[in-house]
Amino acid sequence: MTAAFIRRLTLTNFRSYHAAQVSLGSAGPVVLTGANGAGKTNLIEATSLLAPGRGLRRATMEELAFSEGDGAWAVSAEIEGMLGLSTLGTGIDPPAGEDAAPSRKCRIDRESVGSAVAFADHLRVVWLTPAMDPLFNGPASERRRFLDRLVLAVDAQHSSRVAALERSLRSRNRLLEEPHSDPHWLDAVEHETAEVAVAVAAARAETVTRLSGALAAAREQTSAFPMAEIALQGWMEQLLPDHSAIEIEDRYRTLLKDNRARDAAAGRTLDGPHRSDFVVTHAGKGIPASDASTGEQKALLIRLVLAHAGLIKEMTGFAPLLLLDEVVAHLDPVRRAALYDALSGLGAQVWMTGADPAAFGDIVGRAQVFEVRNAGVEPVSGKFH
Repeated sequence: MTAAFIRRLTLTNFRSYHAAQVSLGSAGPVVLTGANGAGKTNLIEATSLLAPGRGLRRATMEELAFSEGDGAWAVSAEIEGMLGLSTLGTGIDPPAGEDAAPSRKCRIDRESVGSAVAFADHLRVVWLTPAMDPLFNGPASERRRFLDRLVLAVDAQHSSRVAALERSLRSRNRLLEEPHSDPHWLDAVEHETAEVAVAVAAARAETVTRLSGALAAAREQTSAFPMAEIALQGWMEQLLPDHSAIEIEDRYRTLLKDNRARDAAAGRTLDGPHRSDFVVTHAGKGIPASDASTGEQKALLIRLVLAHAGLIKEMTGFAPLLLLDEVVAHLDPVRRAALYDALSGLGAQVWMTGADPAAFGDIVGRAQVFEVRNAGVEPVSGKFH
C-alpha cells in the first residue's frame, strides 16, 4: 500500500451532523454531491482535523459544535496509514462553564496524545478550497499561511515554530509599548525571536526548494495545468543558502535592536519572516500569478497542490489524503480530465465535493459516490450508515 486512506469516518455533534458514519473502500475517489449548504464541506472539514492545525476553515473549537448539542463534538476515523491500521480521534468535551476555554483532545487508538501533531505519523492531509482562489491577488499574509500549510504537511513541528514566533513578536511589541522598556528584557526577547525566526524561515525555504524540484520534475506531466515557478521573497530567506543560521540570527538581533524606536512608533515589528512573501509565477507566460486570468490562477493552484502531494509521497512513501472542495466546478472538460488522470496516477484517496453530479461523470464508475441532503448522506455507490 502506497497511500494512507480512511476506512470509516464517524462524526458526533459536528457542524450540521448530529451523528454520521461513512464506510469506505481502499484508496480512490470519494465524491460528495448535493446542493449548496447541504453539508458536503462539513464532511471534509472533519477529515481535515486529522492533520495538525485548525482544519481547512481555520474554525474555532466552538464553531465546530452541532448547534443543537451541548457544545461537545467528536471526529473519529479508522485509517490504513503509514503505521498500519489505527484509529484517530479528536474533539472537545462540553464546556465546564461560561468562561471556560475548550481544550481540544486528540487520541490514537483511544490513547491520549499531546496534540494532532502525532497524527502526522499515520497520515498526511492536503486540501484545496474555494477560499484559496484569491490567494495570488490577496495579502502576503494569506500566501504565507498557504505556504505554512504546505510546510506543515511535510514537517509536523512547523506549526509550533510559527506559533512560537508569533508569541515572541507579541512579547517584543508589548515591551516596546512601555515608556521605559527594560533593555535586558528586550535583549532576551529579541534573542529568542531571532532563533525562532530563522528556524521558521529555514523550514519554509527547505519546503520551497523541495517543491520547486517536484514542480520541475513534473514539468511534462499534467500539461493542462500551467507550469508554476515559486520563490520566497525576504532578505533572511535569501541569505540562508550561503550563511549559517547563527550568522543570520546575529544579523537579525542587530536589526531588531537598531529598529526598536521605529518599531515602537509603528506598533509592530516591521522586519522578519513574518513579513516575507511566497511568490508564484506563471512560467509559461513569464508573468506573476496575480496577473494571470482567474482560470489560470485556479489551474496554477491545482498544479502546486498536485506537486506538493507528489512530494509528500516521495518523502514518506505514502500518498497523502487529498481534500478537494468544489475544485472541478470551474474546470473545462480538458482540465477536468487531466485532473482525474493526475489523481489516478498519484494513487491517493481523494475526497471531492461538487453540487453537479455530472461534473464527475468521467470517474463515477470507479468512485464511491454519496449524495448529501440536509446533513444526511445517502450512497449512490459505496456504503453509508
